Amino acid sequence: MCDTCGCGEKSFEAKVSEVIDSIRPMLQNDGGDIELVGVDADKTVKVRLQGACRGCP
Repeated sequence: MCDTCGCGEKSFEAKVSEVIDSIRPMLQNDGGDIELVGVDADKTVKVRLQGACRGCP
């Protein structure tokens, strides 16, 4: 639900989280992971990449 107005729409952060969840399995298959650190007021997304993934295409 939208944090601002309660309109029933997913918040931007929730949408970003869904996208991250959709790519996480690919990163985990390569020994890595991704963590959503946060989303700023200006919708800048900050993530933390984890693991041993190096030199991936």
